[in-house]
Amino acid sequence: MDSWVLIRNFGCSSNTADGEVLAGCLAEAGFQTTTSESKADLIVYNTCAVKGPTENRIINEIKNAPEGKKIVVAGCLPKISFERLQRETRFDGVVGPAVGENIVDVVTRVLAGEKVVSLEDLDKPLLSLPRQSSNPFVGIIPINYGCLGSCSYCCVVQARGHLRSYGIKEIVERVQKDYAKGVKEFWLTSQDTASYGRDLKTDLAELLFALDQINGNFQIRVGMMTPNLVMEIQDRLISALDSKKIFKFLHLPVQSGDDTVLQLMRRFYTTTDFKTIVKEFKASQPYLTLATDVIVGFPGESEEAFQNTLKLLKQLKPDVVNVSKFFARPKTAAWKMKDRLVDKGEIKRRSTIISEVSKQFSAGQNRRWVGWSGDVFVDEKGKIEGSWVGRNFAYKPIVIKSAKNLLGKTLQVTVVEALGTYLKGEADP
Repeated sequence: MDSWVLIRNFGCSSNTADGEVLAGCLAEAGFQTTTSESKADLIVYNTCAVKGPTENRIINEIKNAPEGKKIVVAGCLPKISFERLQRETRFDGVVGPAVGENIVDVVTRVLAGEKVVSLEDLDKPLLSLPRQSSNPFVGIIPINYGCLGSCSYCCVVQARGHLRSYGIKEIVERVQKDYAKGVKEFWLTSQDTASYGRDLKTDLAELLFALDQINGNFQIRVGMMTPNLVMEIQDRLISALDSKKIFKFLHLPVQSGDDTVLQLMRRFYTTTDFKTIVKEFKASQPYLTLATDVIVGFPGESEEAFQNTLKLLKQLKPDVVNVSKFFARPKTAAWKMKDRLVDKGEIKRRSTIISEVSKQFSAGQNRRWVGWSGDVFVDEKGKIEGSWVGRNFAYKPIVIKSAKNLLGKTLQVTVVEALGTYLKGEADP
C-alpha cells in the first residue's frame, strides 16, 4: 500500500505498548508508517484521558491537525469523552484502547472514505502481534488490561474495563522472543500490576518467579501496584524481588496521607497499611527506589488532611513523588462531589508545596549513591547531545557523557554527583 500513517502516542506505558502494536499491525498489512506529519495521509491519535489537562491538550492537538489528513482517534479518550470529541473536533474514525489488529480494518475503511465509529468492548489483543518498538532494547509488556479497583476519581475503568490477564506461559514466551531479538530491559505494565492474574487463579508473585527462571541477562521493571492488593501477596512479592533480574523498584501510589480522604477516594487501605508495606520492602531491600503518587485537592481534603499527606511523605521520603492536582473526570463518583470542592488556588498552593518538598526528598535519596560503582544498562539517549541515561539495579537514572553510542550497552559506572532527579556517573575505563 502507498498510504502513509503517523501514530501519535499519549499517556502511560500501556498506551505506548498499544501504539507499538498498532504500528506493527499496520506495517505488516502493507501500510507505510512515518514520524512526519507532512508525509502522513492519515494520523492515528492514540489517546489518554486520565487527567483533565491531558484531555484538553489532546483535544487541542486534534483540532489543529493539518487540513487534508484523515484522522483516527484511538485509545481511552473516545470511551471517556466521546461527546466532547464529536462536539469539538473533526475525525474520520474512532476506536477504543488496545484494538490490536482491528486497526487495519478501521484505517482501510477510513482511507476508502468511510466514517468509522467502533467503540464496542474488545478482548485483549494477542501478545504475539507484530510491533514497532520505540526502543529496540526496552520491551513494554502489558500483563493485563483492566483492574479490580473502583477508585472514585478514576475514569480509566470506563475505557479499559474489567480485569483480563495474560497467562504466565504467554508472557514468558514473549520475554524469551524479545530477549532473543536483543531486548535487555522489560517493563511489566498495566493499570494495576498487583491485580495481575486474579482472574486466572494466579498472581503477580507467581509471574515474577516464572520470569526469574528464564535464561538470560536482562532486567524487569514492575509497574504500578495498588497497596491493598500488594498486602495480599506481600511476603511472596518481597521474595520475588530478591531476583537479580528484577529492579529494586516499587511504584506504590498512596494518593493521600489521610485516612478519611482515602475512604472518599475508595482506596481500600489505610496510611498505616501503606507505611507497613514500605517498611517491609525496605527491610528486605535497603536501596529500594520508592515511587508514589499523590492527588492534592480531592473533594473534602481539609487543610488538616493535606498536612497529614505532607507528614506521611516527610516520614517516608520517597525517591519519586508524582503530584497531580485533582480534576473531576466525567462519570466518576468524584464528579458528583461538587459540594466538597477545594478552591483552585488552594489546590495550586498545596501542589506547589508538595512538589518542592518532594524535590528535597529526591535529592537527599540521590546523595547516598555518590561513590557507588556497579553495572549500569544504558536504555535511552539523554536530552543533551552526547549524554546517555542508564539504570542501575535500583532503577536509578544515571547520566553518562560520551561521544560514542552507548545505547544498549552495559557499563561499569561510578556515581560522581547527585542532582535532584538523577545521578551523574563516569564510565570506568
